[in-house]
Amino acid sequence: MTDTHQRASFTSFEESTAEDWAIIAPQLSVTQSMVADRVIDLMRALEFDHGGFPVNRLEHSLQTATRAEKDGQDDEYVLCALIHDIGDTLSPYAHPDIAAGIVKPFVSEANHFMVKHHGEFQGYYFWHYLGMDKEAREVHRDNPFFDHTEEFCAKYDQKAFDADYVSNPLEHYEPLIREILRGADSAS
Repeated sequence: MTDTHQRASFTSFEESTAEDWAIIAPQLSVTQSMVADRVIDLMRALEFDHGGFPVNRLEHSLQTATRAEKDGQDDEYVLCALIHDIGDTLSPYAHPDIAAGIVKPFVSEANHFMVKHHGEFQGYYFWHYLGMDKEAREVHRDNPFFDHTEEFCAKYDQKAFDADYVSNPLEHYEPLIREILRGADSAS
């Protein structure tokens, strides 16, 4: 298959020209238009990893989102609840940063903070069993989003391991993923 799309011709940014960037810049919206599908694919991949938990990682994510949705949280919050652990299969130790990087351009500062730091806040419930500091979240005590994140973990994240809970399926959330992650250029 031949690639017929025009491409820039530089070998280093130092050599690039305005004409090169005129070719590259429009492609950002093309790439952004694929993000929702890629996020959905990554969510589906969570189904095949349980990490020893009572439910697989997809079910945990669906339970977290379903609980937030049923509690009346807005769409942005529900999206964050859904994809907060999307990075678990890519990099368990850095999974909050992966999810936070995905949502950052599209969500409030409060919800970005919540996703980025949920791991430390979630640790309150179990880190002491692993010889870690369960109070690690306290470094964020003076942050205006501390309570927001604490509530997310208390009400939704730490409770989302019930094998008998009936969650909404991923398909239920696909329109939400597409709506929020479509990007500014494709919003028109």
